[in-house]
Amino acid sequence: MLKGAPWLLAHRSMLKPNQPMKVSIYGKDYVLWQDGTGKINCLPNACPHMGAMLSSGWCITKPDNSNAVVCPFHALEFDGAGCTVLPGTEKSTKSLLEPLELIIQGDFIWSYGGYEAKIPIPTIMNEIAANYEFIGFSGDRSIKTDFLSLLLNMHDYNHQNGTHRQLFEIEEVQLNQFIDDGFHSHAYIAQPRKNPTLRDIFKNPALLAMPKVLEAHLENFFPFMAVMHGESPILSIKECHFYIPESSNQSRVFILMFVKAHSPIAHLIKGNLLKLVEVVIEQDADILSKIYPNTPQNIKLNNEVGMDWVRRNFDSFPDVVQPNLSR
Repeated sequence: MLKGAPWLLAHRSMLKPNQPMKVSIYGKDYVLWQDGTGKINCLPNACPHMGAMLSSGWCITKPDNSNAVVCPFHALEFDGAGCTVLPGTEKSTKSLLEPLELIIQGDFIWSYGGYEAKIPIPTIMNEIAANYEFIGFSGDRSIKTDFLSLLLNMHDYNHQNGTHRQLFEIEEVQLNQFIDDGFHSHAYIAQPRKNPTLRDIFKNPALLAMPKVLEAHLENFFPFMAVMHGESPILSIKECHFYIPESSNQSRVFILMFVKAHSPIAHLIKGNLLKLVEVVIEQDADILSKIYPNTPQNIKLNNEVGMDWVRRNFDSFPDVVQPNLSR
């Protein structure tokens, strides 16, 4: 389960007012919410009374402007420390739920899932947030697949012209360079595609931002995130993918999108970019539900160096071992 890696549980924009959010990691469920002061809290999701899911409850604001999450079963209120006031009393209990330790960096909510840190949180998200416009999140879903299968799919460059062929009409995948720097890597890919028809553009205006050859720089941070750096005359894109091992056979993925506009058209298609990414994740989730994960791999394709990078790091974590896969 790669304990000791940092995981981005959520972006602050994903926390709706007075609505607790359920997050899962390492086989445990938690409730995440933000109080009126902007403080973010995270507790085990099971109420210590009769096990009701706190994430199915609601939030209340107290006189000091802090919030409590309220159990939907008996309306017990739990503050960020896991304390409650029992009916008929006026005194707060000791902590009945141990808070999950969070690392808040601006709008980014990180956690090591309660384990000792083995690798640091990279600075790239703070740098992107400082220089690009955040336009939203997309594709947030829990997928019934083991974490290794999820990572292999996300670093399988050949599946673009299979799983996503109809969406992008990619004719070929050309892996021009792969730079292996341990748990950090870069892949530079060129993907020639068919020209979209007017009907295609009408259905999905985001296609206007796509050139004839999709040239992507994929920057990977094992095992928790990847950033797609995209450039076009219309805009620059930072498409940030995040992966979380929810349990042994359940994995979560979501995407944060940042852009820098080079043309007024960019502002017209931002919403379509989020919809496009949503479709991509739907297609990935669909194919992952149709894979036999333990099937021996008796065929080796070109451009599988990203998958080799995943397997090596998955087997050696938290240590980095040779060989170096740069090419």
